[in-house]
Amino acid sequence: MLTQTHTRVLEPADIGAALAVLESAPVENAFVAARVQVAGLDPWRLGGEMWGWYQDGRLRSLCYSGANLVPICATPEAVRAFADRARRVGRRCSSIVGPAGPTGELWRLLEPSWGPARDVRPCQPLMVTDEPSAEVAPDPYVRRVRKDEMDVILPACVAMFTEEVGVSPMAGDGGLLYQARVAELVGSGRSFARIEDGKVVFKAEIGAATRQACQIQGVWVDPAHRGRGLSETGMAAVLRYALADVAPVVSLYVNDYNAPARAAYRRVGFRETGAFMSVLF
Repeated sequence: MLTQTHTRVLEPADIGAALAVLESAPVENAFVAARVQVAGLDPWRLGGEMWGWYQDGRLRSLCYSGANLVPICATPEAVRAFADRARRVGRRCSSIVGPAGPTGELWRLLEPSWGPARDVRPCQPLMVTDEPSAEVAPDPYVRRVRKDEMDVILPACVAMFTEEVGVSPMAGDGGLLYQARVAELVGSGRSFARIEDGKVVFKAEIGAATRQACQIQGVWVDPAHRGRGLSETGMAAVLRYALADVAPVVSLYVNDYNAPARAAYRRVGFRETGAFMSVLF
């Protein structure tokens, strides 16, 4: 018997099947799952389309197509189908990101028509923990950023993004979307910082959160304060908040060449369990 497969754009009524796929790998899929749980599958609210790949009538794999192109629980057959659809509609995303295996194959198929990329980061270790290490004491001065401190936290966020991605988030629309995202994280109590004399010296955010897992992002230390161990004690503080208030499992991913950060995160209690990949345009 031949296996029947097809892809299509999911509709709001497909939410149950989509969440079942997302929740089958709650740590890897936390970023997209958090968006879907809040916005559903309506493209306008979700900020992009959700493509589904079906095998014998059952939804098996997903691909989020918005500002990012993200393969989700994607089998090799699904990756080929998603690449075909992506080529037909053209590149609308600023990055491709996801688990290294399917993301690497997706990029291999898309590079001839979408390339060259501005940067390819083929191995970004995924680090996970469900308990803090006793080795590092949390920084008592790291706290939630208040809503009236947007003018304090925003420059640090812009500096982190520019340093990490290589372009300023204030380009294009003047930073309106980025400022809205920072404000959303501050307003939801998921932005944390150590602030001294009105300046941020350490910061991080819980960028995605579901009932099963959350993901820390945007870890940054002011260059003038590096070498003081603030990334370790600061991360220990954010991890304490995350486990107590947000989710039972906490993850992050980091560039493989950033050996100091990987070592710091291991001391805080994280362990490497897989790898992501990012293609930046």
